[in-house]
Amino acid sequence: MGSKLYINGFGISCPLGDHRFGVTQKLISGDTNALQPSGALNSGRSTYIARVQYPLPKLPLSLTDYNCRNTQLLMHSYLQVQETIDEMKSLFGKARIGVVLGSSTAGIAEGERLIDSLSNDHPFPKEYRYLQQELGSVSDFLSKLADVDGPVYTVSTACSSSGKVFASASRLISSGVCDAVIVGGADSLCGLTLNGFDALESLSPDRCQPFSLNRQGINIGEGSALFVVSSEPADIAILGVGESSDGYHISAPEPSGKGAERAIRAALNDAELSPNDIGYLNLHGTATPKNDEMESEVVHRIFGNKIPCSSTKAMIGHTLGAAGAIELAFCCLLLKLTGKQAGLLPPHIWDGIKDPDLKGIHLATPDDSLRAPICMSNNFAFGGSNVSIIVGKVK
Repeated sequence: MGSKLYINGFGISCPLGDHRFGVTQKLISGDTNALQPSGALNSGRSTYIARVQYPLPKLPLSLTDYNCRNTQLLMHSYLQVQETIDEMKSLFGKARIGVVLGSSTAGIAEGERLIDSLSNDHPFPKEYRYLQQELGSVSDFLSKLADVDGPVYTVSTACSSSGKVFASASRLISSGVCDAVIVGGADSLCGLTLNGFDALESLSPDRCQPFSLNRQGINIGEGSALFVVSSEPADIAILGVGESSDGYHISAPEPSGKGAERAIRAALNDAELSPNDIGYLNLHGTATPKNDEMESEVVHRIFGNKIPCSSTKAMIGHTLGAAGAIELAFCCLLLKLTGKQAGLLPPHIWDGIKDPDLKGIHLATPDDSLRAPICMSNNFAFGGSNVSIIVGKVK
């Protein structure tokens, strides 16, 4: 990373709550109530999903062509960072602020409603716009909402999408193209995603159990998170970002984890840190047999079993293209804890039954605490698109 980057503000919209304090309290208590039965899928099977239950804000009238659940989730997160964005515009000017978001669904659900309507001989939905389905539309929407004129694009690399945007922000700022970048991601629940993962036999019929002998697959969630990133000093810094692409298989991870290991070590090198400097590791931890096997192998190889780690997907499911941003927001929430709650971690939620075939890693319990004010978050996606991000509290 060129110059040090700071997180000047961040907002989150996820199934744990509609404001940062509420999200934090459920996160550190290991609350799994957001995961609820999905109802029947196309196959007749069912799973658990984590849906945002609170009302989402309406889009401005001038931006209604972008209206879909993803942009509504983004709007909720945007309102939490709007003041910071306005400060950046005053400081740098609109043309020096970019937008890079990650998403894998955009407005697919709107397309599903269109198909359902036409298939049942109903009128063409008057509110439907093809623009809602374009992957680039989420970033285009946010740039117009924030009224900024810098570079705008979307990263869509499945589960690493909104983790990769932090590398994009680093390049845009270090190259002098931007002074600040609004980054993050959004993904929402939709039939295509749920039934697609069901077709892959990757969904768990119960609440997911990352790293358990009894793990049966993932649960899916939804949400968004936004960050304002710049070189202006703040209390949390992006210390390092590491990327890799192993291209082993379209959906299965490379078994030895060499691609994931390259991303983790690249982040450590970028931050000029050793593995022992990390205070907490947010695992990718999807609860699929192959992913957990690969990740435990890599984490054990790099960190041993000393550093407390957990998969927060047992609380909110896998938010797919939004996972990188949401889970990094969780890390930032931990770094902001003060008083008696300072140092608390999200416990690893599972049935406690170890898989003898997995390498030993330190799955966090309620008794564990943050070893140092530095957190790492991993995202490993389809096709071997990997990213690891390190954030730390500024002394």
